[in-house]
Amino acid sequence: MKSPAGFRGIFACSRKILSRYATIGSMKVLVGMSGGMDSSVAAYLLKQQGYEVEGITMIIWKKDSPYPAPASPDSCYSPDKTKDLERIREISEKIGIRHFTVDCSDLFESSVLASFRSEYLGGRTPNPCIWCNQKVKFGAMVDYARSILQFDAFATGHYARVMKLPSGRYGILKAADKKKDQSYFLSRLSQEQLSWTLFPLGGYRKSEIREMDELLGFHPAGQAESQDFYGGDYSDLLGTKDRDGEIVMEDGRVLGHHHGYWHYTIGQRKGLGIAYSEPLYVVSIEPETNRVVVGTEKSTHSERILASDPVFVSADDFDEDTVYTVKIRSMSEGAPARVRRTDDGIEIRFTESVRGAAPGQSAVVYDGDMVIASAVIEFAS
Repeated sequence: MKSPAGFRGIFACSRKILSRYATIGSMKVLVGMSGGMDSSVAAYLLKQQGYEVEGITMIIWKKDSPYPAPASPDSCYSPDKTKDLERIREISEKIGIRHFTVDCSDLFESSVLASFRSEYLGGRTPNPCIWCNQKVKFGAMVDYARSILQFDAFATGHYARVMKLPSGRYGILKAADKKKDQSYFLSRLSQEQLSWTLFPLGGYRKSEIREMDELLGFHPAGQAESQDFYGGDYSDLLGTKDRDGEIVMEDGRVLGHHHGYWHYTIGQRKGLGIAYSEPLYVVSIEPETNRVVVGTEKSTHSERILASDPVFVSADDFDEDTVYTVKIRSMSEGAPARVRRTDDGIEIRFTESVRGAAPGQSAVVYDGDMVIASAVIEFAS
């Protein structure tokens, strides 16, 4: 049992955080719970605001999975979730909410993993978290949950914000804590999905959430978090035997050999095993010839990107007079660019070159903190 001073700390921290959010009476909210501190505190905050809250956890590992268990059990895609589920149930009891599980393993394998394998074997660099959010977590899981439960909104512990705009559209905004912002990974959510989505942590800093989690006793103080997609070598998920191939310079000179092009990604520098007069990077991958092409740092730069399959979020087109910020990977700060629609996607022209644009990754267009659109990189030059 916590001391009275400890409880006062909890309530003081709670009031500080809740003052930024309006209370919405008797709405029922379903919260996606992973067992980590973010989703746990998100459920707690919503319950304290007066929502009727229930928790749900999706199982994505198949019992008869042909894939090896990852080195890290903390990965999203991992077979042993026994401790996670025990923790989630304990936290749910502390909060005073019901908790459910739903098996999404078949869909995860047929959509996210199938796409992951296809992209990697095609010499591309996929982003499974973006597709999982769109198709599974905010898609099939919520759809299935609606068939067995009644709820008005779905919430997660993501660091992002959602807002209804004067235009009537729903926008995704970066989180207040820019170091933890996850809007990049949510950029393909549809207008329908955003219309019933809540991100309770979007206005807070990670340090505040960690402090509350520790005060509430949900997790041990200082606990590290790891929610990587797969805590091991991604090639383990491809089901492909190693095959020797060449590592070549852009002019065709053979510099070394490898055991399969799928072990490499665009922009990679480490692990090439090549001695050269200056650092070398992977600049392209040739699945047909099983060749990995490398070049100097200059060869990794691009000023123009063509991207396909765009999803428009806060607007349905681009303003030709606006210089946007475009992120080509989740951890980048983004680079200024002009963006326009094309017949089959979007064209991005940066005001200065960017490094390591990889086909298969997402290019996310921002206007300030607002996500305008997200598309899949096909070509960079």
